[in-house]
Amino acid sequence: METVPDLTASLRVLDALRAQPGAPWEGPRRWWHGPLDVEGLALGAVQAAATALNALTATPGRYALAAGSTAAAFDSLGHLRIAGKKPEGFAPLSGFRPTSDGWIRLHANYPHHAARLMSALSAGTPPDVDHALLRMTSLEAEEAITANHGVAAAVRRRGEWLATPMHAAASAGPWIRVSRPPGPSVRDVPLPSWKPSPDPLSPLAGLRVLDLTRVIAGPTATRLLGALGADVLRIDPPHLPELIDAFIDSGFDKRTAVADFRNPAALETLRGLVDSADVVVTGYRGGVLDRFGLGAESMLSARPGLVVVALRAWGDGGPWNGRRGFDSLVQAACGIAERYGHAAGNGWMPGALPVQALDHATGYGLAAAALALLAERLQSGIGGVARLSLARTAEELLRLPDVRVSGGTLPGPDFRVMESPYGSLRFVGPPILADGAPLEYAASPVRYGSSQLSWR
Repeated sequence: METVPDLTASLRVLDALRAQPGAPWEGPRRWWHGPLDVEGLALGAVQAAATALNALTATPGRYALAAGSTAAAFDSLGHLRIAGKKPEGFAPLSGFRPTSDGWIRLHANYPHHAARLMSALSAGTPPDVDHALLRMTSLEAEEAITANHGVAAAVRRRGEWLATPMHAAASAGPWIRVSRPPGPSVRDVPLPSWKPSPDPLSPLAGLRVLDLTRVIAGPTATRLLGALGADVLRIDPPHLPELIDAFIDSGFDKRTAVADFRNPAALETLRGLVDSADVVVTGYRGGVLDRFGLGAESMLSARPGLVVVALRAWGDGGPWNGRRGFDSLVQAACGIAERYGHAAGNGWMPGALPVQALDHATGYGLAAAALALLAERLQSGIGGVARLSLARTAEELLRLPDVRVSGGTLPGPDFRVMESPYGSLRFVGPPILADGAPLEYAASPVRYGSSQLSWR
């Protein structure tokens, strides 16, 4: 039987995980077609979360994973139906576009990103975008769009990416980078009041999780924590609303509020939530939260028992650490799009992974990090910070051996149905098993922004 990549390895710097065996898994090892071991990345990321959960609950082997539910969960938006309708995927302006010397990947799903793209290229219509790009090199277009706060990445060959300082920064260190506060000794810190519940289906009951993330990776992490029983409160800025289909996909088992951090009263309320949270998950680009005093180090310095898990698209170092980014753009920049390229018409065009695996794998890595730091906190009373990035997850995938066996066949997804404020939802459940039974979502997504800025 083929093994699963040990993505839990970077968490074994923590005493609570050092000797923890990898969570068991079942099912086929291959099912997607393509040159990269996307299945290994998916199984390894979910296994890391299940392994950390076993450590936290001191129940080795209780939590496991299955290939079928993992594959389904990594395409959760694709399987979702909202009142019988398929969610909107990429917007028309998003996707690969030819340039004078190659290709560029655009991301314009959010209206403000689409407006910035059009402005950067002096385009009034979508055809104007195409014409403008054909007059520019891919690197010129990338620079023009990102300089206007738009979102794009030139499609680079792997060798071109390896030669950049951004690759050197993105590939450094472990997949999950963990740090602990150096300040007080263990005896100076009161042990946390929260402890896992003995209920195998709700081990995180009573845990308070503040979700300051958007799009896919961060919300995927907090969706899993909510499914495990945590009180998850997601907060979004009112002036940049989330895309509603993406919100529904990741909105199970959590509450949702809006708050403008630029408003002093709202910021004070948010800081009160941080002061009483167990876990804070952040997903904003570099510097955005720091100016509100909500950087990881600032929060941990104020509360050494807090667990902070921070996500950035391109990581903390390198020239792009403050740049906007998405899964599809990371694939384009780092060489994955080239690896999945294919003949098209009379030429060639870049391709993409079978699912948005960088987002989902990073999401389960974020959840694994939170669970592992909680397990460590039970012993010491001290929390910590874990950092992940989509670019580092891409490097983890590219380091795996190439696939030499074609994909197998999985049974169809095990769909669930639940009523919601948006109509009847058809969806797939979490990828983790508890005592051999699939974990389930207990509550449907609520109306976006409808929750109070308070814990239950």
